[in-house]
Amino acid sequence: MTLTPLQQDFILHFGEMGSRWGMNRTVGQIYALLFLSRDPLNAETITEKLRVSRSNTSMGLKELQAWNLVRLRHIPGDRRDYFTTPDDLWEIVRTLVAERRKREVDPTLTKLREIELSGPQGDPYAEARIAELREMIEMMTQFHDEMNRLETERLVQLMTMGRKLGGMLEKAPRLNPFRRTTK
Repeated sequence: MTLTPLQQDFILHFGEMGSRWGMNRTVGQIYALLFLSRDPLNAETITEKLRVSRSNTSMGLKELQAWNLVRLRHIPGDRRDYFTTPDDLWEIVRTLVAERRKREVDPTLTKLREIELSGPQGDPYAEARIAELREMIEMMTQFHDEMNRLETERLVQLMTMGRKLGGMLEKAPRLNPFRRTTK
């Protein structure tokens, strides 16, 4: 079972990108292999194709399951676990955004709110900047929530209307609620 040059190139690139996205290279490679595979793969096949250790494969699969990026499948007559990725690319993107938000944005927002709730700390400039950052992140998360509620077809329509929406906004008054107000 050898990989084609196209598969190898994609898998190597995804491994490199995985390390930039906060996961190790092997996890990125496992995901890329599963993404390109027409059929679900078991851990032994993944280990063989990627030439990595069985323990690396097991840990990588657990991490991908924790991120909700792979699906466990069972094949009748075979006791091994098989893994695959969702077919719908939009489901993958929505999952990635939701998981990153849960791990990165939500804890930051919680911390900013805690700081504000603790009351004035004697540094009006820092307090104002923290409030502005919290407001901006809240606005972004509300926007994400609205976009996430859209059916995929509507979201695609909205995204393809980018230039038209930009033209409409050119005619609207400009608002920037996040200007520095305290110096």
